[in-house]
Amino acid sequence: MTLISALQSKLQSGLLEMDLQIDAEKQAKLIAYLLLIDKWNKVHNLTAIRDPLEMVTLHLLDSLSVLPHVQALTPKCLLDVGAGAGLPSIPLAICLPELQVTAIDSVAKKTSFMRQVKGELGLSNFQVEVGRVEALKKDVKFDVIISRAFSEIGLFVKLTKHLLASNGLWLAMKGVMPEHEFEHQDFKSAGVQVNKIEILKVAGLDAERHLVFLSVN
Repeated sequence: MTLISALQSKLQSGLLEMDLQIDAEKQAKLIAYLLLIDKWNKVHNLTAIRDPLEMVTLHLLDSLSVLPHVQALTPKCLLDVGAGAGLPSIPLAICLPELQVTAIDSVAKKTSFMRQVKGELGLSNFQVEVGRVEALKKDVKFDVIISRAFSEIGLFVKLTKHLLASNGLWLAMKGVMPEHEFEHQDFKSAGVQVNKIEILKVAGLDAERHLVFLSVN
């Protein structure tokens, strides 16, 4: 079995287990994206995961675990903060072509990579910003602001509050239930409330994953 067919097989079985309906064209783009991460990783050290088959689980399926929750909110525009190699923003942009997705990271090599992916995969709904999110200025605010491995929740909210549309939501992707983060002063002074916390299931991953929904108090 070639590497590409092994990746396709693992992705397909994971999507089936997670009950995610993603067509063949989008699956092909997801694999192409993963192969670009693998290629750039050899030079630029984008992510700590080195094995492309592991990347299917830890990058693609982990990112796609939030897809139904994002779809249910029907946002027009989404911001991914501290996006790194484009996780979860690029899988979301691939699977939701009608959603305007912006990714921001302060590390130039990571934003260069994301721009390369945008060009190679023709992701017209995907924009990349380089710099610190607290300095980002946008005329149009975001319906959803998401982060996967950016910071503790209180700081995430504090640094991005100026970018959230009225009635918008923050989505914080976390591992174990982040009870301790709700006790931090940063969180208590942020003027936000936890709307709900969903347990995320990632095929092939025996670890806890949670999605925290937050809104302005």
